[in-house]
Amino acid sequence: MLVIEVEHSLKELKIKDNRITLLENMGIHNIKDLVLYFPYRYEVIEPTELINQEKVIIEATLIDQPKVFFKGRLSRLTFTVLYKDLPLKVAIFNRHFLKAHMHEGMTLTLIGKYTQKNHSLVASEMKLQPLDQLEGITPVYTVKGKMTQKSLRGYINKALHFYQNHILDILPDYLIQQYHLISRQEAYFKIHQPHQNSDVIQAIRYLKYEEFFKFQLTMNYIKQYHHEHVGMIKEIDNKKLQQFINQLPFSLTKDQSTAVEEIITDLKSDKLMYRFVQGDVGSGKTVVGAIGLYANYLAGYQGAMMAPTEILALQHYQSLTHLFKNTDVKIGLLTGHLSQKEKNELYLQIAQGDIDLIVGTHALFQEKVQYQNLGLVITDEQHRFGVEQRKALKDKGQKVDFLVMSATPIPRTLAMSLYGDMDVSTIQSMPRGRKKVITEYVPSISMKPFLPHLKQYLASGGQCYVVCPLVNESESLNCRDANQIYDAMSRYFKGQYKVGLVHGKLSDEQKNEMMKQFSDNQIQILVSTTVIEVGVDVSNANMIVIYNADRFGLSQLHQLRGRVGRGSQQGYCYLLSDSKIKEAKERLMFLANHNDGFEISKYDLQIRGPGDLLGQKQSGVPTFMIGDVMKDFNILEIARKDAIDALNNHASDEKIKQLLLEIKNNLLKNNEYVD
Repeated sequence: MLVIEVEHSLKELKIKDNRITLLENMGIHNIKDLVLYFPYRYEVIEPTELINQEKVIIEATLIDQPKVFFKGRLSRLTFTVLYKDLPLKVAIFNRHFLKAHMHEGMTLTLIGKYTQKNHSLVASEMKLQPLDQLEGITPVYTVKGKMTQKSLRGYINKALHFYQNHILDILPDYLIQQYHLISRQEAYFKIHQPHQNSDVIQAIRYLKYEEFFKFQLTMNYIKQYHHEHVGMIKEIDNKKLQQFINQLPFSLTKDQSTAVEEIITDLKSDKLMYRFVQGDVGSGKTVVGAIGLYANYLAGYQGAMMAPTEILALQHYQSLTHLFKNTDVKIGLLTGHLSQKEKNELYLQIAQGDIDLIVGTHALFQEKVQYQNLGLVITDEQHRFGVEQRKALKDKGQKVDFLVMSATPIPRTLAMSLYGDMDVSTIQSMPRGRKKVITEYVPSISMKPFLPHLKQYLASGGQCYVVCPLVNESESLNCRDANQIYDAMSRYFKGQYKVGLVHGKLSDEQKNEMMKQFSDNQIQILVSTTVIEVGVDVSNANMIVIYNADRFGLSQLHQLRGRVGRGSQQGYCYLLSDSKIKEAKERLMFLANHNDGFEISKYDLQIRGPGDLLGQKQSGVPTFMIGDVMKDFNILEIARKDAIDALNNHASDEKIKQLLLEIKNNLLKNNEYVD
């Protein structure tokens, strides 16, 4: 962020070692970190009127001797002040030490809650100074341990003056002039040392735009890099491809057809495809991927599909085997549970080109796997390709097209901004005949309210998921754990239905076996943690019960709900929560009333932010220091357009050239994205 490349030690500011330790515990390791340690809010001290049951800031005169009362370690300082001829009784806690510095007739500044009934004020803060000596705006920082606001502000002030002549503008002049931005140096000083509200507004406006512009320039530079590196032009038999699409047991939705067209266009071009396909749960992304794989096969290339777990890889293998049953596509499955002999045989078949499509986990890209002519790789967002996988493929002499599938749908324009290094396809419409999952919010952590429905459903031959946030009981969290629920349900349904238990602490083999039993209907009720979020499709399991639903994000709950009602059968979802928190209740009610994943993720983004919803590095979403993806979306989108324009029309601008050089060096240094 700063022009300074050398990371100057905190010792250069003559900070003592014990204080440096405190700063390091806060993530501040050098002077640059201090400058970039921004306030999270500001405290404005200006007088207010006395308003009943509201926070007030007043200046008043002390008119009696303060008294101190102790109750255990708690102290209460009480006194009377005169405010505009009105006597006020004041109480402040744990400030007994101030009594020695107080005397009748002195002017105080009081901040606290006023009660009109008895003309009293419970103060949260008190200054032994008149208001005119305090008025202004003060930054408030996140501090830890024994670090005080005053000390931290002093260190930041020293850091600013240390760097002040080296904080140079990195944005090109034409953008600064276009948006009437202040300088970078001004922005850093005004965010840390504002004199008025307008200083903060100006500083934040500059800093938000700068970090969004740098992010968008990086994303679009990577995208340009992909497009400039010539890929493999694939000759595809359109007639055979259309025949394959026509024989599918269902018609493609409009969105599916559009996504397929975009993928086919990419495959036929001489540019490397790096496409992001997002869609709601059950929108048919896998079918779109399968058509892309078949087109790649028709062009004479091998395809690979990578899944995050072995059990999901097995499901993809079974689904693709079914879809390609009337074709000559030869499919292989590579998992860790194969014997060495089976693996060696598979390696040979892949290397010789006897296998057209290989499905598996990240093992697909280990050194032993050599492809004859790999042309297309499909993965999900949990395994977005980093440099290791791409280098592994590049070292094999391949120029491979990439397709990344995502089941966390977000608004298209937002996706284009956040995943700016990729082309975006969006599948929003649902397949015909897909029923909405009936969702009910149950303000309890007991099954009693819907137990009759559960019994009736199980008696009809259906299967049920029961999801818990924890494996074992937690002292700190008041949640029903999976073991507890499993034991209770096993006892209740003994002799009627078999109950299974699956969680992350089990081995892959144990999880796979349990899921297989559930898939084969040997188990009717599966108690689990969120390991089933990306689990197998069990067409007979059309009811899901989620304990302590308030512990999950909305998008995660929507993913879990997507485990049921995937066919033509009616799905049911019960959200159990005894939370008394208003926001938690509102979130669960929102989910109960909405089935559109795009609406849900937008709502989730607004209340939780992108970090929790989309992940950080793995999904390419950075942690912005100042900007907020949802609140500042307009700035993010403007920065995206400006970044594209800068690459296309202003690449010769000295500052753009400098930025691109920095971006390229950082990408190579951090081993990210660029091969």
